Amino acid sequence: MSQANQGDQNQLQIADNIPGAEYTNFANIGHNQEEFQLVFANVFPPSGRVVAKLITTPAHFKRMIRAMNDNLQKYQEQFGEIKEAPGVDGKEIGFKA
Repeated sequence: MSQANQGDQNQLQIADNIPGAEYTNFANIGHNQEEFQLVFANVFPPSGRVVAKLITTPAHFKRMIRAMNDNLQKYQEQFGEIKEAPGVDGKEIGFKA
């Protein structure tokens, strides 16, 4: 499957074995000098499962953060401020900085 990029000649190839989106409510992000590692999981105590692992360059990670911040700002302008849920029984869940 290919998707053209709005008038560009670049195309994004999507592998046939990727079935669709995965839900994630937990992320672990680490780094070293050369790369950032992102692990996404779906956690529903007492268990959970990793749904994606990504490794990328520091420059691309910075671009992703910029794109996410831009989308978050546009979302909140359209739908209102997102309220963060409090932790459960003092335990941390979800995305961690």
